Amino acid sequence: MTGVHSLLPAGQPGLLVSPVFGAEPYRGVEDLARYLAAGGYAPLTARDRFLDLIAAVGLRGRGGAGFPAAVKLRAVRDAPGRPVVVANGEEGEPGSVKDRWLLRHRPHLILDGLRLAAAMTGAEHGVVYLSDPRAEQAVRHALAERPAGPRVDVVRTDQAYVAGEETAVVRRIEGGPALPTAKPPRPFEAGVGGAPTLVANVETLARIAVMHACPDVAPALAGAHLVTVSGPGGSSAVLIEVPAGTHLKVPADLCGHGMAEAVLLGGMFGGLYGPGWTDLPLDHDALKAAGGALGCGALYFLRPGDCPVALATEATAYLKAQSARQCGVCVSGTGALAGTLAALARGEAGAGPTQQLRRWSRQLPGRGACGLLDAAARIVATLLTHFPDRLEAHRGSGCPDCTDEAPDDGRRFAVPVP
Repeated sequence: MTGVHSLLPAGQPGLLVSPVFGAEPYRGVEDLARYLAAGGYAPLTARDRFLDLIAAVGLRGRGGAGFPAAVKLRAVRDAPGRPVVVANGEEGEPGSVKDRWLLRHRPHLILDGLRLAAAMTGAEHGVVYLSDPRAEQAVRHALAERPAGPRVDVVRTDQAYVAGEETAVVRRIEGGPALPTAKPPRPFEAGVGGAPTLVANVETLARIAVMHACPDVAPALAGAHLVTVSGPGGSSAVLIEVPAGTHLKVPADLCGHGMAEAVLLGGMFGGLYGPGWTDLPLDHDALKAAGGALGCGALYFLRPGDCPVALATEATAYLKAQSARQCGVCVSGTGALAGTLAALARGEAGAGPTQQLRRWSRQLPGRGACGLLDAAARIVATLLTHFPDRLEAHRGSGCPDCTDEAPDDGRRFAVPVP
């Protein structure tokens, strides 16, 4: 199966379907007339009440960390100075397509969410931040035809794993490189031009826009997630909108991965899971309790017989290559994780490196300026937890999937936008 699908109940509005046109996924690009007919760009008559609704339904950010959206909005609103709002569409995870799909196909939804965020925070300036040329074209066309609203600029960057981190976003908008900076301050305290800045993922803003047009179904909208499903080969991806709490078995079965041996969660941020993965719910709190994370919602399934050690080795090699090289602990930490795991995978290491990997995976999280080091440590930690026998089998012998040097360009995980 390929393409775009919604698992929401028929007639329920979502990001892949229209409140007007029912449960059919979008084809093509949504123009202004179609968006206005669906209730878009309606006046925000009670901004505090709408912000209270966002808080009450528990909408969380969709950029990876799952931070409560209302808390972010209020922090920017209450900070001194005139705020700036940013729609963050830089999709650094190679296995995720949701943000680019939204920007390409439903740009008015993003711009409307940005307008509403500006109204709730008091901002008069917005920025759409992205790296995809087709997305930029769609956004600029939508900006030219939208109703009057706050001034919105479009800033394009080069795609990179760290380019979507919120301080990297601010740095690039201000003309610098798209690399993270030390914190504090965080953008909500001092961001673009020193002003309090809301950096919100485009899916978050899209959900805000649909909730404004369809407040009666706000709880369901807040709990649903866009999920990118892919597997070996990278030739196809399926973008699915799933209701809150959906178990991984549901999208896996739908997309032909029901017999998978393992799954890499959240892009590269959520870890690698083996037996029992089918019962994991797509929920921030439940996955955190299981030692993982939902991240950007990208799911990469491994076929029976494929080697989870090879997958982990390629993922850590990619993260090492994507390091901003600004934090010594990140440079040394990702290098140690990737190098030691690669040696184990090729059967060139004894028992000691396994204990080193275990120790590093516990000590390194939280020590970098962004989440890249945490992602590498979690991949190794979950490999050790869920596949100790597979890792042990490599010691002294290796396996056919791991004999070559692991590529560091993320090619295994890259998928096209459907």
